[in-house]
Amino acid sequence: MSTSEIVAKILLEINAITLNPKKPFRYASGILSPVYTDCRVIMAYPKKRRLIRDLYIDAIKKSGVSFDVVAGTATAGIPHAAWISDKLNLAMVYVRGKAKDHGKENLMEGIIQNGQEAIVIEDLVSTGESCITSANAVRDAGGKVSHVFSIISYGMKKSADNLKANKLKLVSLTNFSDVVALAGKLGYLNKKEMSTVLDWTKDPPVWGKKMGFE
Repeated sequence: MSTSEIVAKILLEINAITLNPKKPFRYASGILSPVYTDCRVIMAYPKKRRLIRDLYIDAIKKSGVSFDVVAGTATAGIPHAAWISDKLNLAMVYVRGKAKDHGKENLMEGIIQNGQEAIVIEDLVSTGESCITSANAVRDAGGKVSHVFSIISYGMKKSADNLKANKLKLVSLTNFSDVVALAGKLGYLNKKEMSTVLDWTKDPPVWGKKMGFE
């Protein structure tokens, strides 16, 4: 199996990804989605999280990027960044969802030296806004960032455009289309459901109305 298939299989097996085109999920933003992803559950499976860590490291090495610091996005990217930085014996920082409202009002926690190269570790990339915020926080602190590594990407055009505009290259261990394809092979979805689920990534805000859910 390819790396993408291995990771997709793990995410489906442990319900880190749930696909339900018949009863979609309501996101905090208000939109409806046939997919709910929660990579935090990986923490409960030591063998699987170590495998994910090693696949991250393989992808990082294959990218050829040089770096001194591993930066985790809040909150789901933080444990993976910790495991990766520990295995590679490198410094780590993490970026908060928002700056503290007290003390030094830090957005980034940890230490990065001026000019140091960092990579950003994310779990899920949808629009790309979270990892871009993290990359820019590292840049504002004097670091340099060119690459983001994630477990899964939804493969939306918006994220590709956002990352390009911020001069970031995304490397994801798996992608939504591969997850859906494997879900079809394993019997989680039939062909019609696969098409319905994949259609969501084309225009998430209007998908629910288009499918007659609202």
